[in-house]
Amino acid sequence: MQKESGQGPGSDRHRLRSAGRRAAEFIKEIDYPHNIHPALVPGVAIEDQRVRYGIDRPIVLVVGTSIVGFIIWGILNPASVSEVSGMALAWVTQNLGWVFNLLATGMAVFLLFLAFSRYGRIPLGLDGEKQEYSTVSWVAMLFAAGIGIGIIFFGPFEPLSHYLDPLPGLYEPATAEAVRGAMAQAALHWGINAWAIYAIVGLCVAYVSYRRGRVPLMSSVLTPLWNGRASGAGARIIDGLAIFATLFGTAASLGIGALQIARGVEIVSGIGTTGNTIAIVIIVTLTAGTIVSAVSGIQRGIRRLSNVNLVLSVGLAVFFFVVGPTAFLLNVIPGVVVEYFGSMPEMLGATMSDGEPTQEFLTAWTTFYWAWWVSWAPFVGVFVAKISRGRTIRQFVLGVLLIPSSIIVGAFTLLGGTSIWLQREHGEVAPDGTAQSLPAPEEIFYVVIDQLPGGAVLAPLVIVILAIFFITTADSASLVNSQMSQKGNPEPKRPITVFWVVCMAGIAVVILLVGDEDALTGLQNLITVTALPFSIIIIGMAAALVRELRNDPQVIRYAYENWALEKAVERGVEEHGDHWVLSLEPVTPPDEYATGEAMDTSDEEFTAWYQRTDEEGNPVEYDYETGEYADGTDPAGTSEEGTEGPEQGR
Repeated sequence: MQKESGQGPGSDRHRLRSAGRRAAEFIKEIDYPHNIHPALVPGVAIEDQRVRYGIDRPIVLVVGTSIVGFIIWGILNPASVSEVSGMALAWVTQNLGWVFNLLATGMAVFLLFLAFSRYGRIPLGLDGEKQEYSTVSWVAMLFAAGIGIGIIFFGPFEPLSHYLDPLPGLYEPATAEAVRGAMAQAALHWGINAWAIYAIVGLCVAYVSYRRGRVPLMSSVLTPLWNGRASGAGARIIDGLAIFATLFGTAASLGIGALQIARGVEIVSGIGTTGNTIAIVIIVTLTAGTIVSAVSGIQRGIRRLSNVNLVLSVGLAVFFFVVGPTAFLLNVIPGVVVEYFGSMPEMLGATMSDGEPTQEFLTAWTTFYWAWWVSWAPFVGVFVAKISRGRTIRQFVLGVLLIPSSIIVGAFTLLGGTSIWLQREHGEVAPDGTAQSLPAPEEIFYVVIDQLPGGAVLAPLVIVILAIFFITTADSASLVNSQMSQKGNPEPKRPITVFWVVCMAGIAVVILLVGDEDALTGLQNLITVTALPFSIIIIGMAAALVRELRNDPQVIRYAYENWALEKAVERGVEEHGDHWVLSLEPVTPPDEYATGEAMDTSDEEFTAWYQRTDEEGNPVEYDYETGEYADGTDPAGTSEEGTEGPEQGR
């Protein structure tokens, strides 16, 4: 999608500079750092900063070498990788699985607190900056972000699996109660809690880039915790871990997507089962297509392809609704929503201390999902940050938590409800009525559509949808990784982007080899282990965000407003009873009625963040009256970046 006319930040630049001049006039006789009171700073956009982008060679070298070494190990000795990762998985889930559960639950609560607190009014951009996209376009892109490989792969499979083999103690398998319970369990894994993990990263990136003027890197979000620059070994470790997590998380989707495409090819062509051979060939082929896209720069074509795929995906959902058990689905949807919220505490409350059956369920499903979403968080977070510029924190949180979640829950109800209905009515999906008799996960979608009128002709269409998702996912994720390894460069060098594409493809191949006939085993082993470090970073990002929000110009103004009104009313009643009006006049400190008497707004706690710097990070004078640096340069005059299309394909 293209940036809408008049909606970009550039169209507000002159008006915002005028606001800066008015702010400067208010305090021109007062000596404040950087010549402006912190309550009057309109914000700092990353485009207005002097930033020297370039390849971060230590990150590319260390992370790249590690990934290449892992791929070689996985190809030469997948059994060894499986054994080591299996042991690591067991240790992580037993000892640190609570970290993922805490993250999924805590971030949802934390974000809702921010949304409905005084911080909810803070814009993700400069004061008065218009929203970069209209509400309709924004909702459409959030909708697109929730559609992808994962829904097609897990949509019919996961609810049916929970129906036949539920979380121990939640409900009896294969019962009427299990119908709603199974879809509610899937909704938990893909709904609000999942998007809370994405949203916290996206919110942090949007705030520091469009409100605080720092590059969109995970390390720059965390700088308030150590009052330093986003450089050095610590920052590189943080950004490197983000790249690691994104590579493995995205590769997991590419792996299962290739597996499902391969099974579709086997069914359509009639060649029979061939193991992972065709899947690996598909990975290589589609990766070549992705590289062509990355090298040729046909991003606009990829965006159009994404939009076409979105239409095809919606059409697929409509097919399930119309041709499938329409009445059953209409009746079950309200019950699933009620069950989702009603059983959420019990589902989230399950822990590794609840016995071996619960441990097995959490390892295979809930903990694995939380880890997978953590690994996707840098990728999806950067995307939702890009499309949400100019919106308030309240709008961002409610939109990102509720819109994609609603879409995904609806999709899982359509696909999963259809597979459960077929099992209850005909018993042909799982022949003996147990989870053990289910077909391979990558085959279930084809088994389900084959039992629907006209469903057989959909198999080629599903293959096309999955192939497009593969390319758009690999293309977009590699672009984000390339930006993170090039100091946040909005126009990363293409050879580095291609390198990350190849790395993702290599990891996807290893995931298939490690899992052998059970690809989900490879996913669970590698994703849960590699996502753990970044889950700790996400918690740190939330803490850093709160620290900065407390000193946001709007929060300072809000505090002044409350103090001024409270003291004015108190003094007015004391001195004049019922008949008095408010007036504005200076006072000589100290004065008990002075607004802001308790604050030292010239302290670096309030002022250091908007000190402008040159490309080397050295302080540079900046004139808020003219919106220019002291040497006359004007970064705002440079060309602006358009936002990439929807990063789809979970």
